[in-house]
Amino acid sequence: MKPRVFVTREIPERGLSKIEEHFEVDLWKDEAPPSKKVIIERVKDCDALVSLLTDPIDAEVFEAAPKLRIVAQYAVGYDNIDVKEATKRGIYVTNTPGVLTETTADFAFALLMAAARRVVEADRYVREGKWKVAWHPMMMLGYDVYGRTLGIVGMGRIGAAVARRAKGFGMRILYYDSIRREDFEKELGIEYVPLEKLLEESDFVSLHVPLTEETYHMIGEEQLRRMKRTAILVNTSRGKVVDQKALYKALKERW
Repeated sequence: MKPRVFVTREIPERGLSKIEEHFEVDLWKDEAPPSKKVIIERVKDCDALVSLLTDPIDAEVFEAAPKLRIVAQYAVGYDNIDVKEATKRGIYVTNTPGVLTETTADFAFALLMAAARRVVEADRYVREGKWKVAWHPMMMLGYDVYGRTLGIVGMGRIGAAVARRAKGFGMRILYYDSIRREDFEKELGIEYVPLEKLLEESDFVSLHVPLTEETYHMIGEEQLRRMKRTAILVNTSRGKVVDQKALYKALKERW
């Protein structure tokens, strides 16, 4: 008899078929993620669980699944899983590191470019029928990326991939990390600076850190006040790295 696995979302057929070779699969087919109540119910007789970031996997889930031996996270991040509790119960937790490095860097730089050149704003302006007259020199100017300063917070795989893209645009690149990366400094011509200096000098700030106790609300009111009034903040890390209330206040009061 095959061991049983609950897969909390539809995944590509290539991956699912490999799981089906070795497991009896219970697949959640709705577009909306399963509630915690549903997860607890479906995982009761399972040996394995394939989870996503939106799934709360904690002691309550583990308690309901005495046969559970592994939680395989279909993501790089795993802050939705209580890893300490899993370890205490002898349950393995795995993730998929490195698979989205270039993809995330593409998105981060696309967001940077779109904000600088006002791409989304201009698209909405046209689609809403607001372009009533011919183009004029001051219309939707935005500003150049070339020659500007990019501050990267977190110089891991993704941070380095963003730096490589920025280098191609002739940007000055500053970075801050808990560990100084002299290898990347030599390879990419980037400069290590304290976080305060990075925030004060950067035209763009791009966040690439995991969500931990140390990085929770890493960018709060004090940090936002240090930034240039014209600076653009790009966050492709976890949302809780930024204090949302402080960000709202900064935008509303136009610091």
